[in-house]
Amino acid sequence: MDTIAPALSSTLLLDRVGEVVLTLTPSVLSWSPLSIVNPILECHLLILSKLLVNYQESDESSCCQMMFQSVTETEFRFSDVYAVQFTGLGLINARSSNDGSSVLSDKTEVYQFVVHGFRRGNRGTSPFTLASYIFGHKDLESCRAWFQQINICVELEVGRPKNLMVFVNPICGKGNGLKIWEIVAPLFSHAKVATKVIVTERAGHVYDILKSLTDKELRSFNGIVAVGGDGLFNEVLNGLLSSRHKAPYPPAPTELNTTDMNCEDKKNSRISLNRHGDVFLETSRKSDDLEPLLSASVPNKSGIMFHSTDQSAAVSFPNDWFRVGIIPAGSTDAIVISTTGMRDPVTSALQIILGRKISLDVAQVVRWKTIPSSTDNPSTHYAASFAGYGFFGDVNKESEKYRWMGPSRYGFTGTKVFLEHRSYEAEIGFVEAKTVEAVKETVVVEENQSLLPQRNPNKRVCRANCAVCTLAPNSSQTLTNGGTSRPDGRSEDLTWLRRKGLFLSVGAAVISCRNERAPDGLVVDAHLSDGFLHLILVKDCPRPLYLWHLIKLTRRDSNPLDFSFVEHHKTRAFTFVANHDRSVWNLDGELLRACQVTVSACRGLINLFASGPED
Repeated sequence: MDTIAPALSSTLLLDRVGEVVLTLTPSVLSWSPLSIVNPILECHLLILSKLLVNYQESDESSCCQMMFQSVTETEFRFSDVYAVQFTGLGLINARSSNDGSSVLSDKTEVYQFVVHGFRRGNRGTSPFTLASYIFGHKDLESCRAWFQQINICVELEVGRPKNLMVFVNPICGKGNGLKIWEIVAPLFSHAKVATKVIVTERAGHVYDILKSLTDKELRSFNGIVAVGGDGLFNEVLNGLLSSRHKAPYPPAPTELNTTDMNCEDKKNSRISLNRHGDVFLETSRKSDDLEPLLSASVPNKSGIMFHSTDQSAAVSFPNDWFRVGIIPAGSTDAIVISTTGMRDPVTSALQIILGRKISLDVAQVVRWKTIPSSTDNPSTHYAASFAGYGFFGDVNKESEKYRWMGPSRYGFTGTKVFLEHRSYEAEIGFVEAKTVEAVKETVVVEENQSLLPQRNPNKRVCRANCAVCTLAPNSSQTLTNGGTSRPDGRSEDLTWLRRKGLFLSVGAAVISCRNERAPDGLVVDAHLSDGFLHLILVKDCPRPLYLWHLIKLTRRDSNPLDFSFVEHHKTRAFTFVANHDRSVWNLDGELLRACQVTVSACRGLINLFASGPED
């Protein structure tokens, strides 16, 4: 590939500005006016520029309208440039200066190229604003030379996808899936990202396609994009991982009933944690329930290299090169909001095009029984945001009857289920690892004091470049009834605890699950990739108290878990058993009938086209 000189500078025309000195470095494109303009007239031109921008943005036919920047902008980092276009000969607005004054002159015909990028808002949660800069030169070769050099700088930005498979759900949310894709599709076209677009026709369509793809076919793409809600993303997740996540089953609920386990069982069994935080049971006595459907080998964290030429190599997870993206078009879009800080299709599309990457924990849900009397073979399912039972499962089940209502169906069915106030008898077992948490949090605080939040000193909110998520996981650890041994030789106490009784809801948050109705999410300090689940047990209580808990979920800076009937446990795994036929789970908005499950956290199992919420 061509090399770039340390700095390149010459005079060009910039649309709406006039002659500028354009300077190119490997990371920044900057410019400055060739002559000093009258500051009063400059202010008038700035106002005019803003009015033009507002006029362009008033066209509701496309929220992707290009914003041609005002004269106050003076540089553009290539990490914020997603495309460069050579447009050839055309007219450009120039500015002429006479005796210290500056006016807009008539349009001048020059050779042009356009630099496409975005600007960040004043707040970290502000959506990205598209920005385009038109530069021109009277000499064709000079214009082409500048275009080529800038294009080289953009191509040197590593990790950007070239070929994506895109699934669009046309009926998600308010039925705007196709419209939202039409809005952001030009961005992919400008960036020369090839997209194979598939419009879903039924439930399970995405799952069937991805599960049937050969490894060679999957490796022809740099990633998969879901244009829809959390449910569509769940289909993508399960389609990818169903046959490619090569890990053994976690323990069945009956294997972890430590109060009933005899001494011989305790001696011959052990619980293991691999370095990704996955929990599974090893035993010297093989049984059908403990035989994994998939290979027990756990792949290396680095996975398959992006530039590998071995097209026959198996695709397994986790790996570094393959990423999954979401463009929000659903009813809640909790995954997008929790991983980008906002619910904006253009921002999500740009993060995909620019090749942003963060690791994301995934909950592995193994269903052992559908109903108590069934003799099912165990089946594996995955969730990226939330696994809920009781209230959350019932709301999701009821909402399927009112899908015609759109997103408002959740408010209606939520009220209906709340008034019914159903509680379910269940038994839950979970791993308690207080010592591990204390050691981990101490290291994190020492390494990055900035993690202490501004509003609540007891909560460490996950942000971009989060030290908790980037902290290297420990090497393999083996748990026994006496605890686990660390690489440094110290012992940690890890025990399984049990809870049995009537529960209004049982929920496991993989991430914070922020959404527009719950601005702090279910757990404000849940992290994207720390290898833990947040188990929330809501015991049976009077209806007014439960209403108070639900109201607190909708309020920022409140503490919905601070009730005597609510238990919150940070855990790597838990088991669930219910002895009735009405057990329904909500996995990222998808329904799963199950009365016996084991749920475990798989640390950093997938990579997402996102960079995390900014401060």
